[in-house]
Order: sequence, then structure tokens, then C-alpha cells
Amino acid sequence: MKPGNHTFSVSEFLLLGLSEQHEQQPLLFGLFLSMYLVTVMGNVVIVLAIGSDPHLHTPMYFFLANFSLTDLCLSSTTVPRMLVNIQIHRKTITYAGCLSQIHFFLWFIGLDVFLLAVMAYDRLVAICYPLHYTLVMSPRCCFLLVGMALLLAQSYSLTHTVLLAQLSFCSDNIIPHFFCELLPLLKLSCSSTYANQCVLTYWGGALTILIPSLIIISYVRIVAAIVKVPSASGKWKAFSTCGSHLSAVCLFFVSAIGVYFVPFTADSASKNRMAAVMYAVVTPMLNPFIYSLRNRDMKRALGRLLSGRAWQSP
Repeated sequence: MKPGNHTFSVSEFLLLGLSEQHEQQPLLFGLFLSMYLVTVMGNVVIVLAIGSDPHLHTPMYFFLANFSLTDLCLSSTTVPRMLVNIQIHRKTITYAGCLSQIHFFLWFIGLDVFLLAVMAYDRLVAICYPLHYTLVMSPRCCFLLVGMALLLAQSYSLTHTVLLAQLSFCSDNIIPHFFCELLPLLKLSCSSTYANQCVLTYWGGALTILIPSLIIISYVRIVAAIVKVPSASGKWKAFSTCGSHLSAVCLFFVSAIGVYFVPFTADSASKNRMAAVMYAVVTPMLNPFIYSLRNRDMKRALGRLLSGRAWQSP
């Protein structure tokens, strides 16, 4: 088959899911449906609480609202399709549907990473340069940072999607995953994936090495600044504003790095699926709790929202 020829014998792929045992399907359906509903409810409530409370109309909560929306979209890219497949006992997905799922999944994964970096920068400015915070983190700057994150994430996703569309898939169409994931799909191609691997290496390095390194450098400077704070209450307040973000960063990157940097072996497919469940399903579900349970302002906003007094001042 010549390069660039888009005729291929595979018109759909078979997703093996998390388990091939028929008796486990109802349990998986109930578990992931519950997790998805918690994810939707938690992230929607976070967005509504931030949007309805004027006291939370600050850069930190503006980024958090966008992060919650991204988590909601990320989970919605994979879980509903898996639930439908379990319910109708159908594990296939069309070629176009597979590419679409990969495109949106990579877009929201990339956006998650860039927003985590933006949120780290916001905390760096707030703690290390408090007198210049309102000037640096102006509304215009906040919108530009989110817009830049969207464009970079879209570039990352679109590059992979375009390159995938150039590949040929001849006969093997079994994906050992519960959604169309990039690495398993590349292994099925019967044409050269050299360009895909190069892009994966460079973009993967940027998202899983460069960005985490920048976040770590930011927190080294933040900790150094907090140590110089004279009062214990001031130190605790500064640490509390960063603790939730740092927890989300660790939860996301530990599982994501496990997928892309652990060498592939014959028995690693199940490990990759479990790691993907962590960063694509579990992390979006836990983030609302991470950001609300340790944040007094969020607790007050959530209380006013749930009691119907969201627009009233405390």
C-alpha cells in the first residue's frame, strides 16, 4: 500500500474493554456509571459555585473552573461510549469514531496538562510577587493563558490525528483497551509509524517532562518564599492554597507517565488500562473533592449554592 493511500481493509476496531469476562460486565457498568455520575455532578457543581459567587471571581478560581470543565469533557470522551458498549453488548467502534475519540481525548488531556501549568504559574505570582499579582494576572492575561492552553492542546491533538489518518490498518483490528488510545492503535498499523513515534516522543516529552519540570521549579520557588513568611498562620494559608493543586498534579502525572514511559511488554496491556482508568476516569472524579474539601472559600460557595443562596453575600 502506497504512503498516503487512504484505502484500508479495516473499517472498524474491536475494543476489548477492561474485562472479557461476561459475568463481570454488570459490575463494571455499575461501577463506571457511578464514577461518571460523580464526575459530572462534582465538576458541574464546582463550575456553578465559582460562577455564581462574586467572591470567587479571581484568577485562581477562573482557572479552576476551566480545569473542571476540561475534566468533565475528558471523562465524557471515553466513559459514556464504554457504558453503551457494555449495555448493548457491542465492542466495535468505526474508524472515523476511533479517530474522533483519540482527537478529543488527546485535546482534553493536553488541556489538562497546560492548565495545571497555568495554575502553578498563578500560585507562583500570588505567593512570590503578591504586590504585583493583580497587575500581572489581569483578566486579559487570564484569558490569554487559557486561550494559549487551548491552542497548544489542539495543536498536540490535531498533529497526532492527522498523522494517524495517514496510516494503513490491514487486518488486525483488536485494541486491548476500553477506548481508542494512541499507543495501542499505533501497534496495529501495517505502515510505517516513524513520524508518529517522533511526534509522540517530542510532544510526550513536553507534556510529561518539560511541563512537570516547570511546575516543580515553580513550587521550589513557592516553598522558598513561604519559608520566609514570619507568621505560622501566614505559612499555613500559603501552603493551603497550593496543597490542592499539588495533589492534583501528582495524581495526574504519576498515572500518565506510567502509561507512556513504562516499556511495553506482553503483559503490560492490563497495566496500561488500569493507568488510563486512573488519569482518564478516577482523576477527573477526585479533583472536585481535592479542590473543595481543603478550601474554605469553596466550601462556603458550595454551601450557598446548595442552599439556594448562591448570589447572596455571606
